Amino acid sequence: MVHSTAVISKKATIGSNVTIGPFCVVGDNVNIGDGCELKSHVVIDGHTDIGEDNVFFPFAAIGQQTQDLKFKSDPTYLKIGHRNTFRESTTIHRSTVAETPTTIGNDNNFLAYAHVAHDCVVGSHCIFSNNATIGGHVLVEDHVIISGLSGVHQFCRLGAHSLIGGCTKIVQDVAPFIIVDGSPATVRSINQVGLQRRGYSDQDIAYLRRAYKRLFLKKNTNLAVSLADLKAAESANNPHVQHLIKFLDTAERGVIR
Repeated sequence: MVHSTAVISKKATIGSNVTIGPFCVVGDNVNIGDGCELKSHVVIDGHTDIGEDNVFFPFAAIGQQTQDLKFKSDPTYLKIGHRNTFRESTTIHRSTVAETPTTIGNDNNFLAYAHVAHDCVVGSHCIFSNNATIGGHVLVEDHVIISGLSGVHQFCRLGAHSLIGGCTKIVQDVAPFIIVDGSPATVRSINQVGLQRRGYSDQDIAYLRRAYKRLFLKKNTNLAVSLADLKAAESANNPHVQHLIKFLDTAERGVIR
């Protein structure tokens, strides 16, 4: 179902049961999977590979050229999974270099004016609220919520099940399972409600709460010392705490406390 005013390149690949509404533009190297819907005025360009059952609302700009001044030439890439929603005026840019394509997982919800820059990797089940923006090379793990008007500096990482408060400035990594807020951002608490909603057991949450207290409540203690203390604790045997430890061990920009 393609509206008569849509402009679709003959080189594009369009799956079955795809709806393309009025005034949409689809470029040469675009692959759109089965069941997708482009509402109207959607522009998809570049080497962009889109999975199944994604919905694009008016004025979404997907797969446009990176804004990185280091960009030299095509081809660079954007890969999108399944069942994502891209609301009005969302912008998702393809990568600066071919080796690190911008990648979006499954079941994400990008609200109006959300922005994903070049070479980012976004996991699955994430929510980008209105005007949530991430710079280049940012890693967003699964089940992350970025509240409205929040910005993430390039090369930062947002850990799984973390929650970023509204109007928050992120310039270092955000550890998994916690809530950060403010400008500059600081740790507020463990994301207990989010973990409960996603089926985490009381025991898992208790272990994560103990880890949180060791790492983030003693702000005058060096993080490396607190992390070593955590590794020696009983809770370090919990797989979710192990994920937290691994995340902190691999931090390069520092971790928000």
